[in-house]
Amino acid sequence: MILILLFAVAIPIFPAGLQMTPGEQFDSWIAQALDVAQHLVLPATALMLVLLGQYFVIMRSSMVDVLTEDFITVKRATGLPWNKVVRKHAVRNALLPLVTLSAIQFGFVMGGVITIETIFSWPGLGLATYDALNGPDLPMLQGLFLVFSAAVIVCNLVADLLYAFLDPRVRTA
Repeated sequence: MILILLFAVAIPIFPAGLQMTPGEQFDSWIAQALDVAQHLVLPATALMLVLLGQYFVIMRSSMVDVLTEDFITVKRATGLPWNKVVRKHAVRNALLPLVTLSAIQFGFVMGGVITIETIFSWPGLGLATYDALNGPDLPMLQGLFLVFSAAVIVCNLVADLLYAFLDPRVRTA
């Protein structure tokens, strides 16, 4: 709500809601895509700001732990530059807790999408869930919960596959 008040009412930089400008005739698909992107800035920012701080804290803590490990000292002792050690070796190991957290929080993100799409009148599964709850449209709710559950399962599967890519110890196990 604060983003709408600040960036759509007080300083009208972005539109307050909807997916596209109503009644607008677009000359090309690029103009339509730019209009949709402009309408997407506030909802995406609101959803991102909720999770961003937590991800920064987890990543910083994980990097501090990884940089004190013995293999980092060995890599430095072999003569690798500090930025290469950090980028190539430390970040890959520090990403493991972040991947786990992202997979676990995907369900919470779906709950946030319901709120964000309702506030910004963005058509999607979140607004459909809100409308089905107000209905009450039980078959629609069952279908939406099935889709959300399948998305969480797929997200956790992707996280497990990313573990094998990020951590070579998982590949050999």
